Amino acid sequence: MKVSNAKYGIEWDREELILALYYYCQIPFAKTKANNPQVIKLAQILGRSPSSVARKLGNFGAFDPVLAKKGITGLTHYSKSDKAVWTEYAGHWGALVKESQKVLANLGIDERKATIDGLEILRIPKGATERQIVGVQRVYQNFFRRSVLASYDYNCCVCSADIPVLLNASHIIPWSVDKEQRANPENGLCLCVLHDRAFDRGILAVDNKMIISISREARKSRNEFIQKTIVDYAEKPIRAPRRFSPRPEFLTWHYQNIFIP
Repeated sequence: MKVSNAKYGIEWDREELILALYYYCQIPFAKTKANNPQVIKLAQILGRSPSSVARKLGNFGAFDPVLAKKGITGLTHYSKSDKAVWTEYAGHWGALVKESQKVLANLGIDERKATIDGLEILRIPKGATERQIVGVQRVYQNFFRRSVLASYDYNCCVCSADIPVLLNASHIIPWSVDKEQRANPENGLCLCVLHDRAFDRGILAVDNKMIISISREARKSRNEFIQKTIVDYAEKPIRAPRRFSPRPEFLTWHYQNIFIP
């Protein structure tokens, strides 16, 4: 890993801010602390102290609309550059991913070989062309997954299951329908494997008020497991994310096009 020279007290440049925002999206806000291993990792990459990096992540929290709705202000002593980078990339997360990869490459770091949570997303095929294509896809999928799971503090938004290997970042509008939203965490829900499958197959939906709907097929089932794990959640609200609330129009699209009433 290439590590920059110490920059204590030196103003943050644009590339550093881009990386800070990239990591901000992928770390639960409550864990943007100086003792968090991922904050320490970013500090090593940038040649800054963990406390300095933690403060910068807190600065981005000052612009986060979801945090603001919860009465969380972040760190308000931010710079004009902080706000400019947030304004440029907020809502344009695919562009942030692409630019962050350039910054990491300039630092001599292949981010595709590193994982924040220790979990692989895709197996890399043997063919050279396939490896290249899947490698690019994995960068976007990793960012999407980490950002969505971090938003829900690694809990299924339906049942609160909290074992990472059982959690998926589920696209509300599938890639095949809208590739522009492939890296957008506002197009995602953190779901356990069971509820991810139910959501994908139209058995479960979330309306634009974030209330769960269950299909007639599941509600008619007499199976005790189905009743307890799926039907019992009907008309209940999902777990609210701490960041990246799902867009109502995305939920409406899924309800109208995937859900089977």
